[in-house]
Amino acid sequence: MNRILPPLCAGLLALAGTAATAQTWPAKPVRIIVAYPPGGVSDIVSRALADKLGGQLGTTVIVENKAGAGGTLGMDAVAKAAPDGYTIGFSSISPLSLNPLLGRVNYDPFKDIAPVASVMYSPVVLLGTPAFQGKSLADVVGQARSRPGALRWGTSGLATVGHITLEQFKRAAGVDITHIPYKGGGQQQNDALGGQFELLSTNLGPVLNGHIKAGKLRPLAVGAPERIDFLPDVPTFTEAGFPKANLMSVFGVFAPAGTPEAVLGRLNAEINKALALPDLRARLVDSDNVPTGGSAAAFARLIRAEYDNNRDIIRQAGIKLE
Repeated sequence: MNRILPPLCAGLLALAGTAATAQTWPAKPVRIIVAYPPGGVSDIVSRALADKLGGQLGTTVIVENKAGAGGTLGMDAVAKAAPDGYTIGFSSISPLSLNPLLGRVNYDPFKDIAPVASVMYSPVVLLGTPAFQGKSLADVVGQARSRPGALRWGTSGLATVGHITLEQFKRAAGVDITHIPYKGGGQQQNDALGGQFELLSTNLGPVLNGHIKAGKLRPLAVGAPERIDFLPDVPTFTEAGFPKANLMSVFGVFAPAGTPEAVLGRLNAEINKALALPDLRARLVDSDNVPTGGSAAAFARLIRAEYDNNRDIIRQAGIKLE
């Protein structure tokens, strides 16, 4: 009995410590590391979320931008922070589900970081440019089959969500389409409007939406769980028969692995509470994003599934960074 008592006491002390942490947290300001530059949609949304969380938690929530390397610098900072609930991160899931498959991270995506809650997804839209003589995804397939390699598909870069969408589409349709990778979206959109290539996959945004409304770019399919309000007549990739190409940019909150479960649970509950507020939901919708929320476990499953999906297509397509 004496040999059992010490470990039993240690376990009870650990439980007591966790309960005490949950009761006293937060006792000081909380920092959110945003993995992208100031001024962008991620920055705007994270600051709006921080404002709501600060009021709900009764503390100051500070936003710190740490951009670079496709979000991996910010996520690396989260992974290396003290697991006490006072440093969390806001990022897309790509630094966990995509970047590690390309050998450019200094953390283990499943051991060093804890998903807290999904916040939003940004739909990916496939557009026909003035150079594309067609009106639907079926036209893309037909033209790609009749002229292998002739159609050109622009994305914001190698191994981005748009590129993975292209590779999944090519594999499912059994067609050859030429990839035109850009570094970012500005020049990509200008060249699309100028008809420098036939197809463009990118995230929605106010400027792009204006070109769609003006008829300069024709939406053919969207990557989203369901049709989006802005484009109610445009099918999702799943509806069009290409479910593995039905990809979108998912964003959420993360914490260092080892953060007390009670703190993670409180954070998840407060994020879901904030996402239910009409003004925050409106802020997300106005920036062409869709609020999500849900459990940490569901968020973790989504990231793992995306990782497995990306791993398979990267291997099959032979995608490598230059």
